[in-house]
Amino acid sequence: MPKVTLCPLDELRSGEARRFEVAGHRIAVVRIDDDVYAIGDTCSHQNISLSEGEVDVEERTLECWKHGSTFSLETGEALVLPATRPVPVYDVRVDDGQVVVVVDDDR
Repeated sequence: MPKVTLCPLDELRSGEARRFEVAGHRIAVVRIDDDVYAIGDTCSHQNISLSEGEVDVEERTLECWKHGSTFSLETGEALVLPATRPVPVYDVRVDDGQVVVVVDDDR
């Protein structure tokens, strides 16, 4: 499974999402303080970019701006309708100040 360096951690603002394209995967990366999350960027309800939505730092969720579906940043689970299917989650970490994601080509 390839590890891909996305950006320096300092380029991500806490409480905001940013989209990255990695090996054909659209990934929404969210920083909340020192924690970093990576989930699939496409809402499972419709083909809408989740990285354009609102981050809830307390609940650790990302809300789709179009219809209000909300997804757990930790599990990818759809928590609020109309979405019922989860989005993928990706292994993400910070190595030497760089945000690194692991992409499983089987997804």
